[in-house]
Amino acid sequence: MTTRRRGWDIAGLLRSDLVLVAAALTASGLGALLVHSATRTEAGSAYLVRHLLNLTIGVVIALVVVRLDRSMLRALAPVVYLAGILGLVLVLTPLGVEVNGSRSWIRVPGGFSLQPSELAKVGLCVALPMLLAPAAERRQRPRPREILLAGLVTGVPVLLVMAQPDLGSALVLVALALGVLVISGAAWPWLLAVLVAGVTAVVTAFTTPLLSPYQRDRLTAFLDPGTDPQGIGYQTRQVRAAISEGGWGGQGLYSGELTSAGAIPFQETDFVFSVAGEELGFVGAAFVIGLLGLIVARIALAGTRSVDPFVQLVCWGVAAWFAVQSVENIGMNLGLVPVTGLPLPFLSYGGSSMFACWAAVGIVIVVTTEHRGRPGLQTRARELAREYRI
Repeated sequence: MTTRRRGWDIAGLLRSDLVLVAAALTASGLGALLVHSATRTEAGSAYLVRHLLNLTIGVVIALVVVRLDRSMLRALAPVVYLAGILGLVLVLTPLGVEVNGSRSWIRVPGGFSLQPSELAKVGLCVALPMLLAPAAERRQRPRPREILLAGLVTGVPVLLVMAQPDLGSALVLVALALGVLVISGAAWPWLLAVLVAGVTAVVTAFTTPLLSPYQRDRLTAFLDPGTDPQGIGYQTRQVRAAISEGGWGGQGLYSGELTSAGAIPFQETDFVFSVAGEELGFVGAAFVIGLLGLIVARIALAGTRSVDPFVQLVCWGVAAWFAVQSVENIGMNLGLVPVTGLPLPFLSYGGSSMFACWAAVGIVIVVTTEHRGRPGLQTRARELAREYRI
């Protein structure tokens, strides 16, 4: 008799939504090429190696998450949420590192830094469904007490992120919460209240000294790029020029004039989409958009197919997160929205974003594959015990 070993459950990962996994891997691999193109002139292969290392760690995180079952994930939701809150608090202490007017990172050994707001997104994706799923399981709308508690759970990380300040991540958290509330069946006055709260936060950020001068310059440059021709205005004009000069087919990978010249600051993070536009053209940029759209669609479809309210809420929370963040990033590359410093999911350089995105993929796989019949760890252990008469 041969003994089967579960190992890292790579088979479990592959038995899940192959389209989702393949699309996420393709986006991450394409991101490695775009990041390398944007940084090779000044840094050689350093950013490429670190991006691939981040991808490897991200996939390992997904594999670890896949080893959980749905009940364990639900039980760990408060822990993940509180870990994100703790990180957001620590980033406001002397442990935090300020970059471009935003205190959003914590430096860790080895020259790396972590951005707790990314973990907060993961925490909110599991904490809100844990709070709101019981009402749907009772076939009822969420009660006012449950919605108010969900609002509190959302408001704490949003306020902490705004204190950094990081307007882009705060908007993503609000959109994520709104998406979960919509699917939970919350009455429209509550949804309107969340929307008003989000708009109020944005208006407050614009009309008070909350934002740093650097971030205010970004907003001003969006309204009038000519107001800072050597700073943010220069950056946004260069990004648009790179995308427009790509034409239909692009100038060729590693052949973009502006990208090769290093003419776009932070191109490997905020503006990696401009590399695709210049070097791969309209076709390549459309492929990136289609790839991200496919990821969002597969996650949303998985939630739609499930009859389990917790699964539905988790999937739509992750889908809202990826969709809004992708629209914000691509929109600021195209000059349609202000520059907020949000990375493009799976493609931009940055460990925290990569880890969070792959953790979210692992969470989606856990809740959806178990629903289709994949046993959790405890169920699998009982099956093995019966099979081998332990």
